[in-house]
Parts: sequence; structure tokens; C-alpha cells
Amino acid sequence: MQTLTVGLADRSYPIHIGTGLLECAELLLPHLPKKRCAIVTNTTVAPLYLAQVQGLLESSGVSVVPVILPDGEQYKTFETLNLIYDALLTHRCERSTPLIALGGGVIGDMTGYAAATYLRGVPFIQIPTTLLSQVDSSVGGKTGINHPLGKNMIGAFYQPKAVIADTVTLNTLPDEELSAGLAEVIKYGLIRDLPFFEWLEGNIDKLLARDPAALQYAIARSCRNKAEVVAADERETGERALLNLGHTFGHAIENGMGYGAWLHGAAVAAGTMMAADLSQRMGWLTAADVARTRILFERAKLPLTPPQLGVEQYLNLMGLDKKVEGGKLRFVLLKSIGQGLVSEAPADLLRLTLEAVHV
Repeated sequence: MQTLTVGLADRSYPIHIGTGLLECAELLLPHLPKKRCAIVTNTTVAPLYLAQVQGLLESSGVSVVPVILPDGEQYKTFETLNLIYDALLTHRCERSTPLIALGGGVIGDMTGYAAATYLRGVPFIQIPTTLLSQVDSSVGGKTGINHPLGKNMIGAFYQPKAVIADTVTLNTLPDEELSAGLAEVIKYGLIRDLPFFEWLEGNIDKLLARDPAALQYAIARSCRNKAEVVAADERETGERALLNLGHTFGHAIENGMGYGAWLHGAAVAAGTMMAADLSQRMGWLTAADVARTRILFERAKLPLTPPQLGVEQYLNLMGLDKKVEGGKLRFVLLKSIGQGLVSEAPADLLRLTLEAVHV
């Protein structure tokens, strides 16, 4: 097991990464002083891991309230969030009752937001079971739900007490979900870690084959990158925005196609290629850089051709992005592979990138 720390003064917390961690009660029990908790999961993960985690805790004298939600991005809504509140109120959960998020990014985001708002704040713990959530969404305290007009537009910054990433859970992950997680892994190399990007070029096949050592290295390296960024800019007033590479375009894809039609990581991959295209038009990336990026995404078995939503629809949906400032849209772009930046883009160049989708 490796343990990293997200450094946020008195709100710092550990990220534990390793195999067999769902069998380690000692990682959870220090955060359950009242011997009571609620586990929030979904209909896909519950049959796989709920009994294991619930049994581990109950054998240690912890009372568990299980909350099982429907699975899918399309359920990341107020209505589903209310199912969590209903369970917590029905079982009279108190401010000392931590919530445990057992699942992927949707479960982590919704459980975190429920924890931030139930009784004005209860503790929560992340147990991410997908690659995307282990390398990205479980770390950093971004919580929230979707709105019909925009993805993740309602939420809170609310940090967990701990993140426990058991790589064994990736053995039950569908291939397309594994690839979706690799989109976020590659992101770290593109925005700030060229040596990691180069390592990925040499090891992407091992990751697809679920080599345990390669997976643990990639998860730890990704989490270390994210932890450094979050510690420096918790509430995304500067550097943290770089973590949204490909997300402005990607969220437009998810919203425009209907939540759940595209996996988040797949949309981010297509969005990152749009950002790379725009970066080349800005005079930063070379054609060789763009090709190198495309080849790595292709090897990761990710879709790189965005859907044809129409230029005006893309512009309309991207206008709801959280990086809009003073009414102006800003993008995470690439000066080079390994160096991201946040920048506005000339309208004519942006249109050329969007029109290229429709050729």
C-alpha cells in the first residue's frame, strides 16, 4: 500500500492506494468513532462489494445503513440525491454519522454533496471503484450534481476524511470504463508531467491489460499530481482549472448527447483532441504534438471524433462552463505536451476547431 497526503492544513487527508484494501478495517475505523455509518453505492457496485465492506464493518461492531442508488450519469440529479437524504432521515443519522461513497465518480460526487449539505455537513469517506474515480474525481473535494442545462453546475467544495483506492476493484471494471479512466490519467501528463506522458507511451498496453504494478504506479502518479494542484488551489481560482483539460468541450458533448450517452472519460478524450486542435491553431502545439497525443488516446481505445452537435449548439453549451468569467469563455489549452494553461481563444479560431468536427 502507498499512502499520499492531500495537504490542506487541518483538513489534510490520506489517499491509500493498493490491493486488498477493502479487507483493511483499520483504514476505516478511525473515521467511525460512533460505530455508525451509511454506505452509499449503486445497483452495479452493490452486488460486487457492498456485502464485503458492510460485513467488514459490522464484524467490527459498526452499524451500517446501506443506500443503493440507480447507476448512471443520467441519475446524477436532485431526485436521486433526495434518496440519500430520505435514507439518512429515516434512519435518524446524526452529524457524527459519516457517509461512505462506494462506487465511481457519480456516487462519489453525489455522496460528497449529500455529506456537505445533510445537517449542514457530516464527514464522508471515498472508496472509489473505477479507474476514473481513483485517479481523479475521488480526490480534491469537488462534489455535486448535474442540471438539465449544465454538468456539475450545482455542488460544493467539500473534502473527504480519506480516500481508499483498492486496485482489485478494477478487475470487475468493463473495458470501456477502464479506457474512460485512462483519459484522465493521460490528462496529467499533458498538463504538467511530461515524464509521466512518456511513461504512458511505453506502458499503455500494460494498463489496458490491468497489470497490477502498472496500474498502481499510474494511480499514485495521477493522485500525486492532483494532490499537489489541490493543495495549491483548493477552490479553483488559478492552477486547479488546468485539471479541466478537455472538459469544456467534453461537458458540452455529454450534455448535448444526453447524460449517460457518452462516458465522461470518452467525452473528455474527444474534448481534449478538440483542445489540442485549438492549441495548434493558436500556434502552440505542433502537428507532431497533436498526432502524438492522438496516437496515445487511440492506443487507450478512446473515441476521438466528437459528435456533430452543430457549431452554435457547441457554443451555447460551452457558454454554461464554470470557467466563464466576465461573460468570456476560457479554455484549458496546451503550450506544449506537459505544459497546460488557461486562455481565451479568438472566436474565429474556435469556430474553425468546431467546424472541423463537421467536415
